[in-house]
Amino acid sequence: MIKIGGGSFAEIPSLLKQLFCQHPLIVTDAFLMSQGLPTRLQNMVQQSGMDCAIFSETVSDPTTEAVDAAVRVFQAGGHDSLVSFGGGSSIDTAKAIGMLVANSGRCRDYKVPNLIPKAGPVHVAIPTTAGTGSEVTRFTVITDSANDEKMLIAGGALLPSAAVIDYELTLSMPARLTADTGTDSLTHAIEAYVSRKANRFADAFALTAMKTIWEQLPVAFHEPGNHGAREAMMLAATQAGIAFSNSSVALVHGMSRPLGAFFHVPHGLSNAMLLPAVTGFSIQSAPHRYADCARVMGIAAPADSPIKTLDRFVEALFNRNAELQVPSPKKYGISEDRFFEVLPTMAAQALASGSPQNNPRVPTAAEIEQLYREIWN
Repeated sequence: MIKIGGGSFAEIPSLLKQLFCQHPLIVTDAFLMSQGLPTRLQNMVQQSGMDCAIFSETVSDPTTEAVDAAVRVFQAGGHDSLVSFGGGSSIDTAKAIGMLVANSGRCRDYKVPNLIPKAGPVHVAIPTTAGTGSEVTRFTVITDSANDEKMLIAGGALLPSAAVIDYELTLSMPARLTADTGTDSLTHAIEAYVSRKANRFADAFALTAMKTIWEQLPVAFHEPGNHGAREAMMLAATQAGIAFSNSSVALVHGMSRPLGAFFHVPHGLSNAMLLPAVTGFSIQSAPHRYADCARVMGIAAPADSPIKTLDRFVEALFNRNAELQVPSPKKYGISEDRFFEVLPTMAAQALASGSPQNNPRVPTAAEIEQLYREIWN
């Protein structure tokens, strides 16, 4: 079930009742709590006759420690359902909570390629960023607190029961978050389309999403109060989520997760750091698919030669990063010694995630290390 449009936030209580929820737990973060939005949602739910509590200790790049704490709150409070409210971290945390409530054990037990036997309780996802698309995907990414490994967990059991896509929740997003989450969505769409698991169903969502994001992200970045751009970005983020959930992500995401785990680079920003270079590495292995992306995004014309089309596409990605002020890992402030010290570990973790194997050009560990070196500065 998906509710779409400005003001759809008000429909959450009736949606919960349709799903027979009686005692939901709202999963959110400290920043949104400081803005008062989760409390407003809690009041709406309680006024409709349901009991409701809030867990607000989710963290960016959700950890097993935070998930385990939330599971204890869910079980101790006798909750029967989940409402995730926030960015991808809150939604991913709620997915992991439901998984452990239904199946017990640890998040590591369900890391890809392991299966999730049972579906969790009802989960209503409410994104407040136009980015991850997690509200419509069968994936969650959780960092193991013991060793900083970002673990990809996948399965139909993780798909939320319902999503509420209200672009008005994104109007206060700062420029940096707008750029990073928007580039995350763009990466979802492009990788879904060029992936070795691409299919015609996912293609339709991917092409529509990348066209919209390429046009509207600069508008939302420079004009944060532009309702048309915000609405378009919110819908496109969900479409990109549907695309990659039915296809897959690829090398950018595989390499992005270790950057987040080791250096706490926000997920969308680490994708942005990687997207141009990884595309340059991959493009000759799926030239027709990348050319489709370039044309639908308006970067190249149908009459352009194949070489010109592909060159323009990579150049445009680098130029877009410059426009959105995407820093290199060095300019972001990462320690150079530490970055190069953990290159082999990051490459190994990227390969272990399985995402690079979906890439048009499947890399070796040495090639992944070289790509990390290329983006350093």
